[in-house]
Amino acid sequence: MAEKNYYQGTGRRKTAVARVRLYRGNGEIVVNGKAPRDYFGHRALFATELERPFVVSGNVGSFNVMAKVMGGGVSGQVSAIRHGIARALLDLDETLRPTLKGAGLLTRDPRMKERKKAGLKRARKRPQYTKR
Repeated sequence: MAEKNYYQGTGRRKTAVARVRLYRGNGEIVVNGKAPRDYFGHRALFATELERPFVVSGNVGSFNVMAKVMGGGVSGQVSAIRHGIARALLDLDETLRPTLKGAGLLTRDPRMKERKKAGLKRARKRPQYTKR
């Protein structure tokens, strides 16, 4: 069977959705046509989170990442891309599943914003109670 040109995965977190493609290359990451530093800002935590699936699987610097992400905020988008990269690595090699699963990279984080309830100011904040 011929080798694929790219490996793909879809990642989600909160309301962010990322479509990720991995190409053989030198470890360059592109998010919506920009470098991660330009797109997400200069927090080192975001760069480390994006690299984590490669570090865990031992593929640092061997793939270029093209990610298209929409929805959510900065942190949700970074986590969605990380989830997508992990799923794309599974598309490449299914034997990486125990390693990635053990690091918690394949589990979709189910935490979402709680909806606002009627009679309350926000999801849980209540109006001030006055006894007299």
